[in-house]
Amino acid sequence: MLDKNGIAKRIAREVKDGYYVNLGIGIPTLVANFVREDIEVEFQSENGVLGMGPFPFEGEEDADLINAGKQTITTMPGASFFDSATSFAMIRGQHVDLTILGAMEVSENGDIANWKIPGKMVKGMGGAMDLVASAENIIVAMMHTNRAGASKLLKTCSLPLTGVGCVKKIVTNMAVIEVTTCGFKLLERAPGVSVKAIKNATEGHLVIDGDIPEMEL
Repeated sequence: MLDKNGIAKRIAREVKDGYYVNLGIGIPTLVANFVREDIEVEFQSENGVLGMGPFPFEGEEDADLINAGKQTITTMPGASFFDSATSFAMIRGQHVDLTILGAMEVSENGDIANWKIPGKMVKGMGGAMDLVASAENIIVAMMHTNRAGASKLLKTCSLPLTGVGCVKKIVTNMAVIEVTTCGFKLLERAPGVSVKAIKNATEGHLVIDGDIPEMEL
């Protein structure tokens, strides 16, 4: 199975030259560490940063440079800073080519729940609803199951929804999965993970078409 860095490394292969990419909180923030050096990508953070780079090395952090999750970041040459109104105008105006988000649950029709667990205090939805409502290309980075071993890829989400029918692809510690009109379609499996294990860990309908290759990292 993959660890969090492995998930981020696989998602980084989905990032194309010239893309503007929004990275959500959690595993998605690691993607900037693994993008190929021969392409140019602009990472956007909803708190008002365009041109984020990899995480800083220990001792080189600048407390004034943070992402939406309040983690310290680095910036690339030519990076810019702006207010939240401008940042959300960029998101709502569909100027972001790829959005990478974490999730607590995803349903087989592409619904996503990633902002609230009933009974637990949260500060608010943040920019998640704007991102899923505006983005046309959403990849979710998540663990395939929760800590109790229950599937997080479901027939129907049980948690409050962030967006409906918006997720295109999911990369978990076990697999790469595409959301289709027929349900979850298995595209790749993590090294050492069998198709049977993925099927057993997926509550939603899983489409398996032919031999499933191991993912390349």
